[in-house]
Amino acid sequence: MDLLIKEYKRVAAVQPKGRLDSNTAPELEAALTKLQIDGRTHIVLDLSEIEFLSSAGLRVMVSTMKNLRKTGGELAVASPNSRAREVLRLAGLDSVFSVYETREAAIASV
Repeated sequence: MDLLIKEYKRVAAVQPKGRLDSNTAPELEAALTKLQIDGRTHIVLDLSEIEFLSSAGLRVMVSTMKNLRKTGGELAVASPNSRAREVLRLAGLDSVFSVYETREAAIASV
């Protein structure tokens, strides 16, 4: 999995590319944790380039969302492709996360 991180004034955008599974979820978790340690409380997770999203990836997303909310922050999901959108729906998380059609809309929301 490749991981692109772009930091803006108020928000950090994180875009994993490839498979987000039990092998790669720790890499995403480490990157998201580092952003939080660095004081980032608003993160946009761009899922447009995800090829596969497992329960391990969902666990990282949920735990990050919970941690951010404790500090008044938010994790927004941007541009989920059809695969990611279906996994979120099947897991019942499409109503838990703030999901936006574009990265720009997600950034503007947080």
